[in-house]
Amino acid sequence: MPYSYKTDSAVIYAESFATIRAEADLVRFVPDEEHVAVRMIHAAGMVGLEAHVRFSPDMVTAARTALEGGAPILCDTRMVSEGVTRARLPAANRVICTLQDASVPATAVRLGTTRSAAALELWYPHLGGSLVAIGNAPTALFHLLEMLENPNCPRPAAIIGCPVGFVGAAESKAALWTVQPAPCLIVAGRLGGSAITVAAINAIANRVE
Repeated sequence: MPYSYKTDSAVIYAESFATIRAEADLVRFVPDEEHVAVRMIHAAGMVGLEAHVRFSPDMVTAARTALEGGAPILCDTRMVSEGVTRARLPAANRVICTLQDASVPATAVRLGTTRSAAALELWYPHLGGSLVAIGNAPTALFHLLEMLENPNCPRPAAIIGCPVGFVGAAESKAALWTVQPAPCLIVAGRLGGSAITVAAINAIANRVE
């Protein structure tokens, strides 16, 4: 059967972002935040997401400065790490996900937690000055906050905290927003996920829409 639909990728791209800017309520964001929020809305296919997106002051600047200085990106899952567009990274930044390390299952048993949380135990050598991106596991975000309660724990430059789900997701992001151990970006409530988190990373790394 024949179908009528747009096939010009440039037209599709331009119309998509024009639709977002026409329909979304972006007035409370400063320009750098707006750029990131628009990308997140596009990834979610959901105008209205912006009502749940929160940036701490200068979060985008802190994260972008860290990347421009060569900071690594620490991701809770491969779904996040594999979505990062390497060509957009300003300093050939390392993208690190430790979830599949062979030591993680035993660490999870020892700590009595999930593998997603246990994998963060391998982040200590990379954590200082990094961009942290947690897009799936609330337990990982909670564990990060527990790690950062130690004054000797290295501090990331910025945190994207967007885990998704019905158990612990809203609570973990509320905890991050309350404590703010580093400049942070969250999607409040149950919403979140890999695509939204990756969109935020790629938008922070590259100002071009």
